[in-house]
Amino acid sequence: MKRQKSFANQASANALYVVATPIGNLEEMTPRAIDVLKSVDVIAAEDTRNTMRLLTHFDIHTRLISHHQHNEHTSAMGICKLLKEGKSVAIVSDAGYPLISDPGQIVSEMVIEAGYPIIPVSGANAMLNALVASGLPTQPFLFYGFLQPQEKDQLRELEKLKEYAMTLIFYEAPHRIYKTLDHMLQVFGDRRICLARELTKVHEEFLRGTIGEILTVCDECKGEMVLVVEGSTAHKTPEMNRAEIQACIDHYVAEGISHKEAIKRVAKENGLSKNDVYRQYHKSH
Repeated sequence: MKRQKSFANQASANALYVVATPIGNLEEMTPRAIDVLKSVDVIAAEDTRNTMRLLTHFDIHTRLISHHQHNEHTSAMGICKLLKEGKSVAIVSDAGYPLISDPGQIVSEMVIEAGYPIIPVSGANAMLNALVASGLPTQPFLFYGFLQPQEKDQLRELEKLKEYAMTLIFYEAPHRIYKTLDHMLQVFGDRRICLARELTKVHEEFLRGTIGEILTVCDECKGEMVLVVEGSTAHKTPEMNRAEIQACIDHYVAEGISHKEAIKRVAKENGLSKNDVYRQYHKSH
């Protein structure tokens, strides 16, 4: 077990900061993120040109190094070497949180294994922005990221996901959006979705409707995209075991919801029969 108390020793300089940056609107850069980027010894960036524009805007002059998917392993070893030398490092992606469909996983694993702290610095995230504005259930949800670009691979992925009752979230590029939605219509049926694009930017837009409805207009849509897709409403969802059902219901009861309402909510969120959930739950009590 590795136990980290991020602020127990403020004098500890050698930490890796995972810093979220704006996804479009620079006003969403937090004061803490600015302070961290100014105070660390090195900033590791997915694209140094993009990050330099951000740093220039906020008058940040910290040393910048490259950390992207094509040099990730080598760069991660270099970052660990900097930490060993007592330096502090911040990792940033082009927009939003590093590691969320962006580089950072390898270095985080190596840093933890080496015994150095990883400190997250909160900020913008396209996935959560799209989810809370989608009008679809926000809990539970499954963030999938990018689907495979090849048709055969993408259809196989969607088949694995079609029975899940939780809201599904995907990232997608504008040149692939029509094909992806067409595949979703084939596999999922005509579910409710929300296509969110250009989040926090001047052309921010949310298209809410069925997959079939959005298909008729998606070709004209440009920019970064997030797809929020309704979960399965069929009763063929991956079966929850008794312990999972009990844990979900107990969680809601602890929040002050009655047992009856908690059972109803767990059944609805997971596409299960209310009577089945009731029986499973009371077998455990």
